[in-house]
Amino acid sequence: MTRVLGKVCIVTGTGSGIGRAIAQRLAEEGGRVLCVDINEAAVHATVDEIRAAGGIAEAAVADISSAAQVTGFVSSCLNLWGRVDVLVNNAGVNLPGVFHEVTDEVIEQTLNVNVKGAMYASRAVIPKMLEQGGGSIVNIASVNGLVSEPFLTVYSASKGAVVMLTKGIALDYAKRGIRCNCICPGWVDTPINHAHAALMGGLERVYANIDSFQPIGRPGEPKEIAHLALFLASDEASFLTGSIITADGGMTAQ
Repeated sequence: MTRVLGKVCIVTGTGSGIGRAIAQRLAEEGGRVLCVDINEAAVHATVDEIRAAGGIAEAAVADISSAAQVTGFVSSCLNLWGRVDVLVNNAGVNLPGVFHEVTDEVIEQTLNVNVKGAMYASRAVIPKMLEQGGGSIVNIASVNGLVSEPFLTVYSASKGAVVMLTKGIALDYAKRGIRCNCICPGWVDTPINHAHAALMGGLERVYANIDSFQPIGRPGEPKEIAHLALFLASDEASFLTGSIITADGGMTAQ
């Protein structure tokens, strides 16, 4: 259990779902993890679980759509451990709706969190990674950054931007030791999908018919995405940069 032994990792959106699973998995493999979330109670619960399992973790409460708050938690990480080896840009929102009825607030919140948040965090850690001689950035986008679905126009646009952000960072720093890769999960059993499920007739109906769009016939589990994030964070993925990896139960194979 030493695949990221001693590496300092920042993971955003760790209060639940995929982010919590990634933080736990990195800690299990020896990482020191700064868990970031806007929900104070949830992020502390994640840290408590990691520590109870013998891992090393600290909490930071922050809104990643604020550049100042992002700078703050990166500074806190450096004060704690002196470096940043891994950044996982996981925090996001999914606010579905009929496109022409979507409010300005929904558009702004979606882009501010999903796109600007990943930009701000990446921009904040890259100078330290350059000073160290390298690092790994893992962006969590979505299968909807590659293909869209009804009610997800704004969300899909934001995740498509994360896909291209990944490629741009990868090219800018390919010769300077910083790798940047992206995971595009399909339908994973997390709360972020509940509002979308409600527009599709409810979560029970979605899961009863999931093989109509996700050939594996079930939702993904957060830990399955966490295993992939761990690999990309580790030195085992040293030849991967700019890669867009789907983990979607076969959805985009159709």
